Amino acid sequence: MRPYWAFFRTRFLALLQYRAAAIAGIGTQWLFGFVRVMALWAFYQSAGTAQPMAFEQAAVYTWLGQAMLGMLPWNIERKIGESVRTGSVAYELSRPLDLYAMWFARCMALRSAPTLLRAVPQFLISIFLIPAPFGMRFGGPEFAGWLAALPGALLLSSAVTALMNASLFWTVTGDGVIRLGPVLVLIFSGMTVPLKLLPDWAQTFLFFQPFMGLVDGPAQILAGSMPLARLPLLIALQWGWAAAFIAAGRLVLRRGLTRLEVAGG
Repeated sequence: MRPYWAFFRTRFLALLQYRAAAIAGIGTQWLFGFVRVMALWAFYQSAGTAQPMAFEQAAVYTWLGQAMLGMLPWNIERKIGESVRTGSVAYELSRPLDLYAMWFARCMALRSAPTLLRAVPQFLISIFLIPAPFGMRFGGPEFAGWLAALPGALLLSSAVTALMNASLFWTVTGDGVIRLGPVLVLIFSGMTVPLKLLPDWAQTFLFFQPFMGLVDGPAQILAGSMPLARLPLLIALQWGWAAAFIAAGRLVLRRGLTRLEVAGG
C-alpha cells in the first residue's frame, strides 16, 4: 500500500498548488449556485401543487452540488491521458506495481484535492453569508449522515474516472469520453436537476442507477429530503456500484494492455 499512498500523496499535494484556479472556481460556483437557487425559487413560487422537496431543501441541495462539483467524474486524469497517447505508459508498466491501482490512486487525488479547496469556502459562504431560505441550513444528524456517505461518493467517482482513463486505449485523444461522460454524469447524478423533482414513474430507476450516489443521495441526506433510515441502503449502493466500476475498469485496462503497441528506442 505504501507505493500507492505515495502516488496519491504526490498528486494530491501537486493539485493543492492550483490556488488561483480554486479561487476562480469558488466565484464561478457561487454565481452558478445563486442563479440555480433563484431559478428554483421562481419555479416554486409559480408551482400550483406541492413539490416532493421543500424549497429550503432544494436550496441546500443546490449549494452542496456546487461545493462538491470537483468530485464529479466529468473528465479524465490529464497526465494519464498524455501517457497513453505518447506511449510513456510503458515506463509505468516497467514498475513492479499494479497499473490500475496506481491510476486509481491518482484519480482519488484528482477528485479530492480540488474539491477540498473549493468546498470549504463554498460551505462558509452559503451558510453564513446567504440568508434563509436561500442559503444552507441543516441539522447535526443530517450532517453526520452526509459525512458517512461522502467516502462512498469519492470512491464511486474515482472508480468511474479510472474506467474512463482505461478506455483511452481505444481512442486517439479521449475527446469522445470527455464529451459523453459529463452529459451522463450531470443528468443522472442530480447535478442538473434534483432527481426527486423528476417524474414519479422514473424514481425507482433513478435511485438505483449508479450516478445517484455521487450527488443526489448525499445531498438529499444533508437537505433532509431523504430519511436517515435509507442511509445504509445508499451507502451499500455507492460501494456496490464502485466495486462494479472497479471490476469493469480492471477488465478494460487488461484488454487494452493486450493490444498496446509502443514504438521507439
